[in-house]
Amino acid sequence: MNAPSAPGFAMARQREVVAALREVLPTAAVLFNEEDTRPYECDGLSAYRQLPMVVALPENEAQVIAVLNTCRRLAVQIVPRGAGTGLSGGATPIADGVVLSTARLNRIVKLDPYARTAVVQPGVRNLAISEAASPHGLYYAPDPSSQIACTIGGNVAENSGGVHCLKYGLTVHNVLRVRMVTIDGEVVELGNEGLDAPGLDLLAVFIGSEGMLGVVTEVTVKLVPKPQTARVIMASFDDVVKGGNAVANVIAAGIIPAGLEMMDKTSSRMVEPFVKAGYDTDAAAILLCESDGTTEEVDEEIAHMTDVLKASGATAIAVSRDEAERLKFWSGRKNAFPAAGRISPDYYCMDGTIPRKHLAEVLLGIAEMEKTYELRCANVFHAGDGNLHPLILFDANTPGEFDRAEKFGAAILELCVEVGGTITGEHGVGIEKINSMCVQYSSEEREAFFGVKRAFDTAFLLNPDKAIPTLHRCAEYGKMHVRAGQQKFADLPRF
Repeated sequence: MNAPSAPGFAMARQREVVAALREVLPTAAVLFNEEDTRPYECDGLSAYRQLPMVVALPENEAQVIAVLNTCRRLAVQIVPRGAGTGLSGGATPIADGVVLSTARLNRIVKLDPYARTAVVQPGVRNLAISEAASPHGLYYAPDPSSQIACTIGGNVAENSGGVHCLKYGLTVHNVLRVRMVTIDGEVVELGNEGLDAPGLDLLAVFIGSEGMLGVVTEVTVKLVPKPQTARVIMASFDDVVKGGNAVANVIAAGIIPAGLEMMDKTSSRMVEPFVKAGYDTDAAAILLCESDGTTEEVDEEIAHMTDVLKASGATAIAVSRDEAERLKFWSGRKNAFPAAGRISPDYYCMDGTIPRKHLAEVLLGIAEMEKTYELRCANVFHAGDGNLHPLILFDANTPGEFDRAEKFGAAILELCVEVGGTITGEHGVGIEKINSMCVQYSSEEREAFFGVKRAFDTAFLLNPDKAIPTLHRCAEYGKMHVRAGQQKFADLPRF
């Protein structure tokens, strides 16, 4: 008897999985037709696309458990997915796997203004938490640029930050408790609503684990009081080195701004016609420095920062006069990514983190790479904590440009590692940076990561082949890796 053809086997497997999932989910919550699964083929890293075999849409924790139990029994791999706004391919589907979307778990379960906490399901939008807390004079501090759409479950998976993470921290600093389901269908609570939890700090391990350890079903977040007032300084510099050094000088002066962001000339000129934020488009770099607190605190800190910025070589300084102008100053930074579409058909957003003292050095290095790869790069980043977001501009319709953009991005990440930084700050590793993990970590360190993975998911069914490169992958990558001037990356292993 002949073995079934590959397409025939795939169709039989799909029918088996669909039938099993329909036993535990409503029929409409199991998607398998191409027109229904197409919206799930990628996350924000749209250069990589893969139709999933099936998409499951559970509506509560019991259904999440049932989906995981079914997939484990059938040995089907699972990719957890939030809103799909991630930028590293962490939610890229597997051809013969199931996408488990948490979009329908979207209730704010409880908001306690006295304890300053909110208990939310993973499908709740980041901004919706602050909107719900606003009548109580509270808000949720982490504010990624996608906060209008991204969900708290995805934020937990990627340890998201935002423009105010310098003062208020990343997701890991603002989450008290996570309720999650393991691949074995076991419900586990990590952390608690107190200041500390007994035992190992598995909450910190789980946050940022990119869906490889379990599926989030509930999150308790901290809320903070809205500041009495906030003002922003917009400082211009005629040289990116001066701008980079100014960032280090502000922190060295003992100031922790609520936000400290930097944009180069390419970014300012890209954004200003789009949002009309009042940016100095002739400046080589601009800094946005925010102070919040009481009126007296803000006045004092603004004066102190102004002195530091002037001493650092600022050619012009403007301070927001009211809330409307403060929001206008920030609107350019918040809209940097969509504004890239005004000047380039495509862009590739990178995410690396470096020590602040090396900002100028890395910016100059990126400028040299623009010549090597013959592509423009707009630099927008969280300068206060050294989290870079270079936007490499390219045209996917031009042969070879996407390949050069990838190599450009990989070279930036290697430079980050060389100066003592890391290959990601808040976007995660996913599939985008998995080769770069071979540069940053030794085989022993990578095996330790796999040890954590095995402790939670022995069968490697949850988001496999993401974030942690195998020994074989790194061996293949090493054979292809070259160092020739600024061109440090050759063709990388493809997915």
